Amino acid sequence: MHTAAILLQWIAEVADEPLALEPADRQVERETNTWCPSVADGDRESLSVAEVVAAFERTAAALRGRVRGLGFTGAATFYVWHDEQAGQLRCSTGSVPPEALPFGRGYVTCTDLGPVVEGFLTGGGPRTAAGADLEEAERGTEGIAPGPDPQCAPLPVWVSGVGAAP
Repeated sequence: MHTAAILLQWIAEVADEPLALEPADRQVERETNTWCPSVADGDRESLSVAEVVAAFERTAAALRGRVRGLGFTGAATFYVWHDEQAGQLRCSTGSVPPEALPFGRGYVTCTDLGPVVEGFLTGGGPRTAAGADLEEAERGTEGIAPGPDPQCAPLPVWVSGVGAAP
């Protein structure tokens, strides 16, 4: 199977992977719910922004149904960002509202996934801190208020509410 098709299949399968909604244990959530899909550089041009966006939107809808089926009543957010340093799209689900995502640097939420996916498909230049964002959060720096980072622009992160609470 072509790696581009594998990427779309993988995005769809995220909705069926183990899902931990543990407000008291954010590290378990990050370890269980974070995924890093990738595709070979030469295969990126065979993907369109629209088809990758549609795959993530379908995954968010499926996760919304799963969260509802679990009876989870708190805030939960599915989010996607482009880690330019690693050359990956990354996605995760957390029992947090969009303004409390566990990044170790400033980020800006967006409702249009197109620019995030386009940055991945075109390869873009590396950001000095992009690869360390989630690693910092995993080391326990969650709770750092999102805000401007003097060394680089805020990380654009697409968010989709998948929990019952806003």
